[in-house]
Amino acid sequence: METSIFEMMEPKRLETEQGSIFYWYSKCGDTNVTMVFLHGLTADHTLFEKQISHYWGQANLLCWDAPAHGKSRPYQEFSYDDAAKVLKQILDEENIKEAIFIGQSMGGYVIQTLLKHEPQMVKGFIGIDTCPFGERYYSRMDRWWLRQMEWMCMCFPHDLLIYSIAKTCTYTRESFDNMRAALSYYSKRELCHLLGAGYSGFLKENCDLTIKCPALIIVGEYDRTGKVKKYCAEWHEATHIPFVTIPNAAHNSNFDNFEAVNLEMDNFISKIR
Repeated sequence: METSIFEMMEPKRLETEQGSIFYWYSKCGDTNVTMVFLHGLTADHTLFEKQISHYWGQANLLCWDAPAHGKSRPYQEFSYDDAAKVLKQILDEENIKEAIFIGQSMGGYVIQTLLKHEPQMVKGFIGIDTCPFGERYYSRMDRWWLRQMEWMCMCFPHDLLIYSIAKTCTYTRESFDNMRAALSYYSKRELCHLLGAGYSGFLKENCDLTIKCPALIIVGEYDRTGKVKKYCAEWHEATHIPFVTIPNAAHNSNFDNFEAVNLEMDNFISKIR
């Protein structure tokens, strides 16, 4: 049987008052570069399998199952402010003073929340199919729809909901299977509540934010999740943060077309390393 790249990483656990957080860490003795990978809403650490494999032996690598996700369940209540604080605890525990942070979708929100409070820790920010913090980007109607997610999802049969989310997020069969496996952790009520907390929680944390560290915006050509592509284009136009579209990829572009994403990441990291 082929060994998973995550079996080669050291599994770790952080105990908090709200629940246990599981994360995986690999320390490379020949470098002081650390890369932190944060997955999207309802996904888990395996979303970054292709990036962990690619950067193995080149950098210190850390990924997690975010609070209320994957193995980090049960967890009392998910919020981005809490997730950023827990992430800071993990970084302190591992004596990580700064890192390059890679966030897919929700992971990008956690990084932007961390940037609000601990900007000195973020050496570089790669946002993959994520959305910007900033009041200018979101209309009143956008904000209203984000608050409706939990009850709307409850209207779907559980199997159909899992299939629909996995299908919408992905372009390739392998990526679809990865996302569907991550979604299989959740009961219907748990999944709908997490989706509601994830989308409405963004509104609670959203604010105007100036990103001063080097950054890169990556989005899949076929990303059909909400208005992600539109928001990313507006983010680039407003801030001039470099913006790259990945062909043959949807919302989980780092799994769909990992070769193209890894190449863009390589180019970005080489400039700030």
